[in-house]
Amino acid sequence: MSTPTESPSTPATDDDPSIDAAVTDTSELSEAERGLLVDNLRYVLDGRWRATRDEVRRRANRADLLPDPSRTLEQARARILEEMRELSDEGFAAAGFGADHGGTGDVGASITAIEMLGYADLSLMVKAGVQWGLFGGAVENLGTARHHKKYVADTISLDLLGCFAMTETGHGSNVQELETTATYDAATKEFVIHSPTPSARKDYIGGAAEHARMASVFAQLITAGPGQEPESYGVHCFVVPIRDADGNDLPGVTTSDCGYKGGLPGVDNGRIMFDEVRIPKDNLLNRYADVEDDGTYSSPIENPNRRFFTMLGTLIRGRITVAATAGAASRKALAIATRYGLVRRQFDAPGDEEEIVILDYLGHQRKLLPLIAKSYAIAFAQNELTEELHEVQSDTPAESPDGSADDSKAGRQRELEANAAGLKAYATWHASHAINVAREACGGAGYLDENQISIIRGDIDVFTTFEGDNTVLTQLIAKEVLSAYADDVQGLSAGGWVRFIASMARDVVVEKTAARQVVQTLLESSDEDTEKSALTNRGTQLRLFRNREDHLVRTCAQRLRRATNDDNDAFEVFNNAQDHLLKVGQARTERIVLEAFVQAINDCDSRAAAEVLGKVCDLFVYSALEADLGWFMMHRHISVERAKAIRRGVNELCQDLRPHAATLVDAFGIPEELMGAPMIDNH
Repeated sequence: MSTPTESPSTPATDDDPSIDAAVTDTSELSEAERGLLVDNLRYVLDGRWRATRDEVRRRANRADLLPDPSRTLEQARARILEEMRELSDEGFAAAGFGADHGGTGDVGASITAIEMLGYADLSLMVKAGVQWGLFGGAVENLGTARHHKKYVADTISLDLLGCFAMTETGHGSNVQELETTATYDAATKEFVIHSPTPSARKDYIGGAAEHARMASVFAQLITAGPGQEPESYGVHCFVVPIRDADGNDLPGVTTSDCGYKGGLPGVDNGRIMFDEVRIPKDNLLNRYADVEDDGTYSSPIENPNRRFFTMLGTLIRGRITVAATAGAASRKALAIATRYGLVRRQFDAPGDEEEIVILDYLGHQRKLLPLIAKSYAIAFAQNELTEELHEVQSDTPAESPDGSADDSKAGRQRELEANAAGLKAYATWHASHAINVAREACGGAGYLDENQISIIRGDIDVFTTFEGDNTVLTQLIAKEVLSAYADDVQGLSAGGWVRFIASMARDVVVEKTAARQVVQTLLESSDEDTEKSALTNRGTQLRLFRNREDHLVRTCAQRLRRATNDDNDAFEVFNNAQDHLLKVGQARTERIVLEAFVQAINDCDSRAAAEVLGKVCDLFVYSALEADLGWFMMHRHISVERAKAIRRGVNELCQDLRPHAATLVDAFGIPEELMGAPMIDNH
């Protein structure tokens, strides 16, 4: 294994050492040598499921899979459903389901395959994710044998088209407060699904407008055992038929169409209202709770908050898939913009008859190359997250008497959920920004749908909202960090959560998982005083990211401790610290992303590829520090002199990596037929 190229741990001067430009210029390589470098970079980027990526590349190398803006809404939807059937016929969906349910049980391959659809049409990715990931995932992960036997095979084959009816007009992020009710009628052994208010309408539901025949509906389960008064046992999931074979709404069900949106025309988002819709008792997905014929409620998980979060935790695959696909979409937009930047010329240099390639301008390099570097970082973090999900969901959980996983399994699951929330927010925010910058970098040509970026920009916009609002997810991470994954914090109100945090030990520090060996080694290579170690030292870079996280956690806990004062309103304390909480979540995620990048470099067998990746990692770090210089300087983690060196470093790294621009985006491995852009071809 190769190791990252590092500068010696020498004291930094006021000017800080310049970036070592030892990486070979791509222009000095033969085509064969450059091709080998591209292949080696791609090998690292592709990760564990590289065979799956290659197979999807082969099958998806078709221009007809690209979105066509000339299609009507109806035509776009019909085309995506047609492509879905092609995927099903090719066995695409089987990986996402257990072998005993008719699938192949390769969770990682399933996520990777859906991610690769992000290079084609994001409508296809979302539609596939709803059908097989969300609807199918709910049935498989929340249901039991009777549901698996009845629904899974037809879900895989598309003989049963489903949708995932969680979000309501009035409640999206706050799932525990959904208003839809499922009231058990012991006399008929049925649940009655009902929308009691206009705000209880299921909203924005993919598939609900036209194609779905069945819905996995999240609703408040209300029941009463013998001699008891009816009460709610919290949100549970039910399988509810919504249309007949001819596409007509079933009695009591009213669907409607969300119509045109900001993007994703091939996804038939719709709304559902229920008016006393009766379903059999067996339609309760009962892995974690059940109702007896007489109305008695039972669950192996006694604590309602633990039960709720356990149920939601099993559905984490959708969130991870969204992050993965956002990464793919941003890589594609940046690849198109980079290729355009290599052929588009503008303005001539004195004494030169030919105009200058726009990617030779530092300003243009600064637009694209730091975002390419960040895309690499996110890809490596995503690979690790996908692998962890695969291991967790492929592993048979060790069950304790209360039906919950044992402590080690539960802790691993909690960490996975926090990392998934963080990366989903980080990757989708990056995608939204990077794709917009890519559009701007292509000028007027980038605004034309024929060059794809404008379409990708519209399609990706909602990714920051669905599968968890990014602000809420980032706040969730902070709560997890500050609570050290304590079970007690789950489900508490803002006030209760603040009081819990305030009662913790005085010296609150960032939660530290077992350090990677490579990270630990690099940290030991740098001085604890980051100003005394070269900024190009990987250990110094890691320490700066960790120090920021530590500082933010400590100070945030101190702010929240004010809630213990009887004179302070707990919610007000919490609300006033939200900016701080969000900063904690962002810092934690960025640290994890950097550590994943460092690990990927360490695991790279190609010396040439490792050297290039080292430069790309430096650019990721320098540009991340530059983006947050205000905080680092304000809290005296970076001096004014070093801040100046960081800005110079970004410039130098952009210039060093300019000859590698084509190589870096070619390594993404995007099928050539999906990269069509007349603005490039016509130059």
